Amino acid sequence: MFKKILIANRGEIALRILRACRDMGIETVAVHSTIDSDAMHVRLADESVCIGPAPSKDSYLNIPAILSAATMTGADAIHPGVGFLSENADFAEMVEEHGFTFIGPSPEHIRIMGDKVAAKETAIKLGIPVVPGSDGALESAEDGIRIANEIGYPVLIKARSGGGGRGMKVANNDDELRDGFRLARNEAKAAFGDDVVYMEKYLGTPRHIEIQLLGDGQGGAIHVGERDCSLQRRHQKVLEEAPSPMLTEEERNRIGKISADAMLGFGYKSAGTIEYLYENGEFYFIEMNTRIQVEHTISEAISGIDLMREMIRVAAGEKLSHTQDEVVLNGHAIECRINAEHPFNFMPSPGQIKGYHAPGGLGIRVDAAIYAGYKIPPTYDSMIAKLIVHGDDRADCIMKTRRALQEYVIDGVNTSIPLHMELVNNEEFQSGVYDIHWLEKFVDSLNKG
Repeated sequence: MFKKILIANRGEIALRILRACRDMGIETVAVHSTIDSDAMHVRLADESVCIGPAPSKDSYLNIPAILSAATMTGADAIHPGVGFLSENADFAEMVEEHGFTFIGPSPEHIRIMGDKVAAKETAIKLGIPVVPGSDGALESAEDGIRIANEIGYPVLIKARSGGGGRGMKVANNDDELRDGFRLARNEAKAAFGDDVVYMEKYLGTPRHIEIQLLGDGQGGAIHVGERDCSLQRRHQKVLEEAPSPMLTEEERNRIGKISADAMLGFGYKSAGTIEYLYENGEFYFIEMNTRIQVEHTISEAISGIDLMREMIRVAAGEKLSHTQDEVVLNGHAIECRINAEHPFNFMPSPGQIKGYHAPGGLGIRVDAAIYAGYKIPPTYDSMIAKLIVHGDDRADCIMKTRRALQEYVIDGVNTSIPLHMELVNNEEFQSGVYDIHWLEKFVDSLNKG
């Protein structure tokens, strides 16, 4: 097992990794930018190294500085967390080349699944259901029109290197497809330096379902149930729950087995998530995230499996602690992403936290790296905490979530807590009948009201 792990991230995920290391008796190294010198993960780590000024490109994306910090401190391994360099195949390769262990999948697997065209081709080979569309990159608008007339409109043009909704255009007819093809390529080129696009059938009212997976690259691969991440705005998740209120036990087992079998065939090693669109009883592959997810917490809540610990164990060459038969899912869990922003127009709200009180009680978990007096920097993502609630069933979980939100105090900045209160009090949310478009319509109605 590793003796010392460098955590190449910040905020609540850095603290989550640090706690897993402490539970395993592993020393930790925190890296940080100048503006994060008083961050909680820096305060609690065994060692810390400043790797550059506030901008991400000069610090948390500064590969030479991170590798130098690992060398200086004698770290055995580097955990990338989420975001930043977590799905950067070149970084993973460089970590290994410099004699450290990358706590994540192989660079090859990261590279394949990071290329949306290659990912879809791989999914098909692995027996994963995919959305009908182009077999690979779309060569021209006319090529797209031919395919669209075979599978039927509407269709969605997507950038190969896209993310966060950029490089995505919906087309309802031939003319819109021509315009969408041109706009998607231009947008993708500007945002990602890659103008390759592909096309899929556009699903009208799907759910966003993702399967939590673990593989050890030694013949072990399991799934830890699904998460419903349909409550999104601008393609960013706001609230997640597990299990999905819409899936049947048969559907859950079917897509879980398909996903785990695919990872076994892929030889996958680490935690990972396959994301699907679900509509009318069918699942369609969107992408695979070759890292731990922000919302891994609710899978931990219903399974009792420490996913971060499993990542570290597998990276150290050990086999998974559990077989599929040993995975038992209990109750229901909800994660509320607490952002430092206006709850209804989503304007960022950096600043100093003047008062802080986290909720507690049975089934309540808070993953946060903030405290009273902490200054939220304007430089990074606005998420400052995650409220994770576990209940005996969905109704119990919603009741506990409401109570926890009422207890949660973060003074000095705007937060998304009021939005989450509106959600848990809403009858449509309580019924579980919503899709990926529902939240934006709901927020619009609140703003108009």
